[in-house]
Amino acid sequence: MFYFFLIGVQTDPSIVKKIDRKTFAIGFVTVAIPFLLTQGWSALLKTHVNLETNLANSLPAVALAECVLTFPTIAFFLHELKIINSDFGRVAMSSSIVSGLCSLCVMTISIVAKISSGNDTYNVLSVVATGAVVALVIVLVIWPVLKWMMRRSSPVGQPMKESHVVHLLLGVMVTGLFSHATGLHTYYGPFILGLTIPAGPPVGSALVEKLDLIISWVFMPIFYAKNGLVMDLCALRLKNYTILQSTALVGAFGKFMGAFLTSLLCTKMPITDAISLGLVLNAQGFLELGLFKMLKSNMAIDNEAFVVMCTSMILITGGITPIIKRLYDPSKRYMVYKRRTVMHARPNSQLPVLVGIHNQEDVEPTINLLQALYPTERSPLAIYLLHLIELVGRANPLLIPHKLTRRPSSKASPSEQVVNAFRKYEQRNESLVTLHPFTAISPCATMHDDVCTIALDKKTSLIIVPFYKRFHARKQRMINKNVLEKAPCSVAILVHHGGLFDGSFNSRSGAMTLTCQNESCYNVAILFLGGADDREALAFGARMAAHPNINLTLVRLLVDGSITNTSEDVEENRLDSEVLSEFREGMADNYRVMYVEELVMDGSGTMAVIRSMENNYELVIAGRNQDKRSPVLSGFMDENEQSELGAIGEVLATADFMGKSRILVVQQHTKVVNDDNENHREKFREQSMTIDDVEHLQIQRR
Repeated sequence: MFYFFLIGVQTDPSIVKKIDRKTFAIGFVTVAIPFLLTQGWSALLKTHVNLETNLANSLPAVALAECVLTFPTIAFFLHELKIINSDFGRVAMSSSIVSGLCSLCVMTISIVAKISSGNDTYNVLSVVATGAVVALVIVLVIWPVLKWMMRRSSPVGQPMKESHVVHLLLGVMVTGLFSHATGLHTYYGPFILGLTIPAGPPVGSALVEKLDLIISWVFMPIFYAKNGLVMDLCALRLKNYTILQSTALVGAFGKFMGAFLTSLLCTKMPITDAISLGLVLNAQGFLELGLFKMLKSNMAIDNEAFVVMCTSMILITGGITPIIKRLYDPSKRYMVYKRRTVMHARPNSQLPVLVGIHNQEDVEPTINLLQALYPTERSPLAIYLLHLIELVGRANPLLIPHKLTRRPSSKASPSEQVVNAFRKYEQRNESLVTLHPFTAISPCATMHDDVCTIALDKKTSLIIVPFYKRFHARKQRMINKNVLEKAPCSVAILVHHGGLFDGSFNSRSGAMTLTCQNESCYNVAILFLGGADDREALAFGARMAAHPNINLTLVRLLVDGSITNTSEDVEENRLDSEVLSEFREGMADNYRVMYVEELVMDGSGTMAVIRSMENNYELVIAGRNQDKRSPVLSGFMDENEQSELGAIGEVLATADFMGKSRILVVQQHTKVVNDDNENHREKFREQSMTIDDVEHLQIQRR
């Protein structure tokens, strides 16, 4: 009863409006084909095979149940596979909604037809009327009373109290008792009550957080164990088992072919994805088990048919899971044919950047960082803002584009507050910055798919995400690691301890300016050890160097020349030398840029350089990955190399090293299909918007 209530809470009826023709076709055919096949198969068996009376009576109900498909089961299955908010997952979700509605219609028509076959029209009308009356009473009486009680005892916008949860649970039991008293199934009332409660925060999310643990880990195992105890596999007879199992397999085959063929013809889906979709829509779970039990209670099927249907559910769902994991890898779609980096971006053209925001505290440092990138008419910024919200209290993930024409509201949601701040920033930089805001509501385990999908579709050169050092930020750090692993472009992780560029940001207006104080400018440092990520960090800093109020210091760590290099190291050193040479040439006339070389022998020397930078810079930029064999990293902890910040980034992010300085850790995009390793270097003089070739920047050696 509580599980059906929870399903109702997590189901958002409005998603029916978003179903298009293609997904409708997939969902409809996925039910229609197995229905025709199973009914034809059962009729064929009854005609040509000598069946026992109980088996002959059970076969039509078995054939009907095996073509049923439910949306909550598919949503849970996709969530477990961590593909719920991929493009494939969204098609499967939309199709399962249609299939669920079609299955409900088929079941309702079959029940009504069975009742009316006895010429008892009164029973048909009474069942339909009772269901409608119960639904109206729940929607118009019980839920409004519960909502009124909650509003009386708690101000709007405040978290739900424990007493509110208790009231709702009492409402679940009342609706269940009401349904049972009127002759309907006990699950009907709680499910309708759950549908009336808005999915998501504040009520839906609070209910799911309170109930999900006890239902999933206590009530559900007890329910499964209770049903398993009454199953006697030894009592199955081979002939009956073969007939019933063949009917279940025919239904599964029909679902697979319906989804497979329709997805190929209607959506032009790749064959492997079409196969995966056909397998996903065969998943069965708690709702199907509840249906089997209800059929058994109503004596539509006997105990033997119930046991076979349950074992078939286990075999089919257990068999398709590893196949889907093998066939469908959502990260493959993020492979691109050209490097998408700041370093390889076209000079004097728009720089597309995706910004991931988790909460309000991320807004100020991110906007400051974007302003430090110095958008100009020759090289403006295109910002794709993505507010990331964990999926709680609803079954389906959402990706919501925001309309910038809406006026700011005093009662704006958290997403609207974030968007409004960036919108004000866009207005302050008219024609230099364009904003495209989105909100992604999805599970943390798959939230990176939303980030990577938008980055892929919008062809961004950079993704900026915040970093959290707090213990309870484990989920956000997991998202960062997934983004780093699968992103189709370069990634920058912003670590902020305190205020970046002292007090220059107004969170309400979105205004942000970089202005010098006491004739001094903001100090930015780049720590350069060598490698692709450090070259990307250098390209990032080169763009900042054009800002009139930023002092940039490039600190290059050099190893003693007596150390032997491998052929691979020689190639990397050549690339490093080329980009550094062009950087120095391009910045020769810029008095705000300084180039420093530090000679170190080992990791302790590197640590000494980092300590010398403490509290001297407002922002420190470093690459995420360096050569682990390099002597400059000797002694650094191995586990730091596996973190989202890398070995150097983890040390820089430590509060006792850098104080309130911001840290930016950069990873260059290198996963390219058919990459011929060309264009490793970029014209930094063009990146930094300088055109004169002059003498090298003066070198300071320490």
